[in-house]
This record gives sequence, C-alpha cells and structure tokens, in this order.
Amino acid sequence: MASRIIVNAGREETRVALLDNSLVTEIYIDRMKDRGIAGNVYKGRIMKVLPGMQAAFVDIGLEKSAFLYVGDVFDSTSEYAPMMDDEGLELEEVETKRKRPPAGSIEDLLQEGQEIIVQVSKEPISTKGARVTTYVSLPGRYLVMMAGVNHIGVSRRIENGEERNRLRGIVSTLRKPNTGYIIRTAGERKSEEDFRSDIDFLDRLWNTLQKKRERTAVPALLHNELDLVFRVIRDSFTNDVERMIIDSEEEYQRAKEFVDSYIPGLSKRVKLYEHDEPIFDHYGVEIEISRALGRKVWLKSGGYIIIDQTEALTTIDVNTGRYVGSRTLEDTILKTNLEAVREIGYQLRLRNIGGIIILDFIDMEREDNRRKVYSALQEVLSHDKAKTTISHISPLGLIEMTRKRVRESLGRALCEPCPYCEGRGYVKSSRTICYEVLRELRRAFTGADEKKALVTVNSVVADMLYEEERHGVEDLEKEFEKKVVIKADPNLHQEQYEVVMV
Repeated sequence: MASRIIVNAGREETRVALLDNSLVTEIYIDRMKDRGIAGNVYKGRIMKVLPGMQAAFVDIGLEKSAFLYVGDVFDSTSEYAPMMDDEGLELEEVETKRKRPPAGSIEDLLQEGQEIIVQVSKEPISTKGARVTTYVSLPGRYLVMMAGVNHIGVSRRIENGEERNRLRGIVSTLRKPNTGYIIRTAGERKSEEDFRSDIDFLDRLWNTLQKKRERTAVPALLHNELDLVFRVIRDSFTNDVERMIIDSEEEYQRAKEFVDSYIPGLSKRVKLYEHDEPIFDHYGVEIEISRALGRKVWLKSGGYIIIDQTEALTTIDVNTGRYVGSRTLEDTILKTNLEAVREIGYQLRLRNIGGIIILDFIDMEREDNRRKVYSALQEVLSHDKAKTTISHISPLGLIEMTRKRVRESLGRALCEPCPYCEGRGYVKSSRTICYEVLRELRRAFTGADEKKALVTVNSVVADMLYEEERHGVEDLEKEFEKKVVIKADPNLHQEQYEVVMV
C-alpha cells in the first residue's frame, strides 16, 4: 500500500499519484472533459441482441452503445453464490467472478427494446464502447454491496482465518434479506459499528438509485461514481498511508470534510501543500510520468526492456544492453532477467497496462534458472491489485500473461497516434521515397508527349534527389529526353510527392 498519496488538482484535470517509500507505484488522471464512467449505473435500452456473439448492445446515452455479454446478465433464478469461492473477493475481482453464463442464451434473457439497469465495468477503450453488467455492485469503505444476493465474501488479502470468521459473523448479523456483501481489505480489524455505518450508507444509496429508476426515462444516469479524489480516499486511504497531500485549497477542504465524515481517524493525515514548486515536481512524479511514456526502460545493471503496445496485446522484450556480467553468460542472462522481472511488475502497475501481455525474456539454457525467473515474476505480480494470470515460461523464453484492464493505460490516456506516421511508429525513409519517385517518373514519361515533369516532394527528399540520387534523375532525362524539375515543399509529409507532366 502507498505510504503517501499526492494530489495535483487543477481546473482542467486532477492527477493522483500513490507513492510507496518515495517510489511512484500508480498514477490516476481525471479530466473534466473526459471523465471516466466505470462504476456508473445507467437505465438503458437493449438496441440489438446478437445470438452469434451471445451479447447485446445497450443504449445508455453515450456516443457508442455499451456491450453486454451473456455472462454479465443476472439471471433472477440464480444467485451470485455459485460464482464466489470461499476465499472471498476484493472489489477489483468482483467482475472477474461473474463470467459464468446463465442457464439460458442471450435471446432467452433479453429482447430488443427492453429497459434494463446496467453498471459500467470497463471504460470505453480505443474504438470499443463501454463494457456493462447487470450485476450492480456499490462499493463502500469496508464493504461492496450487491442487491439480490444471499452471500457474504471476504477479501482474500485478509489471510487470518479467525479474523475472516469474525468479519463474516459481524456482517451476517447486520445483513438485510436479499442483499449480499463482500468485505474489503480495509475492513480488517474494524468494529461492528464501522460495518453498520457502511451498510446504512450503502442502503441509502441503493434506495436513492431505485427511486430515480422509477421516475426517469431511458436512457438515464442513475448513479454517478465518486470523483477521483473521493475514490482514492475510499479505496486507498488506509492506516498504512502516512499522508495525503493536496495542492489545492478548495480540493483540500472538500477532501478534509469527506474524511472527517467518512474516516475521522485519518483526518489529521490530510495535508495542504504550500510550496511554490509544483507538487508533482517536488515528489518526482513528473519524471516518472515521462519515463512511463517511453518505449525503452533502462535497468540499473545496464540492460533494458522495450515495451510496445498494440491494439491486440503488449510485448515486453528484455535485453542485456550494456551489461556484460562478470562470470558466465548464463549468470549474466539470469541476473538481467531477474532485474527485468522487478521492473516489468513496476511498469505494468505504473502504466496500467492490461489485456494480453507477452514477456520475451533472454533465453536461458538451465531449467532451474527458468524456474527462478518464473517464481520471481509470480512474487512480483502477487502484490498487484489487478488480477493477473501467467503461463509457464516456454523453451524460447516467452511468458504469456494477462492483466485485468478496466481503464485506458497511461500511455493511451495521455497520448494519441502520431499524425505524421499514422500510429505506425515509423515512416518510409527518404531514400525509399526517392526510388518511388524515380519509378513514378518512368511511368509518367512512358508514352507522354510533354517534355517536362514537375516533381513536388518534401524538402528532405528533394535534397537527396539533388545530391545522392541525382544520377538516377539524370539517367532518366537522358533515356527519355525529357526535363525533370524538382520543387521542395517543407509542408509536405515525407511520404507524399506529386509528379505532373507539363
């Protein structure tokens, strides 16, 4: 858990960094014009049912229809209990457990035009609309409430058996009929009064949502998730956090009031930042954000990793770089791979990379070294709040893994595809364009009556045609007895050119 929470609150956007021993571990960004919707509850309408995909599209009032998979449709004839193991769940794991398809197919459960209550489980990402579920869950400080459920779960991060039984007993006595709860990690060692207060708050929230559902027309927002600062207070501001430091007087007062009423015991830990230096500069967060947007990340030994994100997956390649080791090649490779494991775990959290991830470690000959790397990766990922699954390391040194993705990665949130290379990450070289121009001139000269060709190209390409590739131009002029005029246009894209016979 972070030892400090740093809040940079501006008019346009709010940024929050979680620091553990001065190391930035997580970054959250909330922009006024692009506020996240995960956790919001909507009254929507089924627009289209797709039997072939066992899914439906739901109009919830956004630009793109939301996607509802059959496994996310609550069947009133069943309960959550079969989907919840005795180990219990943490808030981030609730959605993962709801993937058991109900007894019927999508066309048996939903019809076009039907009104439905859904909650956003995943933000719209790239070209995809929001992912929604009909299993509505409302998170509190110590509990997650789920209506229509008769089951109590306990976070798996609460490991003590006696404490788990104590917590389950408390909530069982307080639980109202047809309502289920998951006891969150923050609920460990809390009293009955703490849980009673949380349950009362969640009940009021649920009743307000129900009343709003009855009087609003489709589509409608029924419940808006807390803003970023309040979410961080609810989910991350625990006894392990030394301080929460905020650089805005207004946001500081809001947070102070929220903490006073919600978790008064931690009120004194909320501090106002009063230095002239920007808060993210003071705590080194800006530097970490810049690093998190880079493709190459150097390791302390001199090795490095390369992180490439695509639409389908993310690849992370490990290289020895400048590190040459001091003993054998196998020892050098093992040390680099183990160091890369720690950095990979850190970068996955910092960049919030999710989905399918391929880790390409340097190939190791010894099986025991492969096991060491695999075990080290398991240990690192065990501290990640996002759910991860990993496969065993292959003979080629590859590990396939997945990490739960709920929101955009940091890179996708802060960046956009390069308009120059159109997101490819590269452009054709100036020499390649020169040769394309020469081939185009040959096509234009063949059978043409005109005696001159006007070639308009980017300035860099023009310089190469004038200098290094001038012999190719001269040979064409001699072969076809025509004149070539080259015009440089610095505003042209390097790959663009025009050949006109005049």
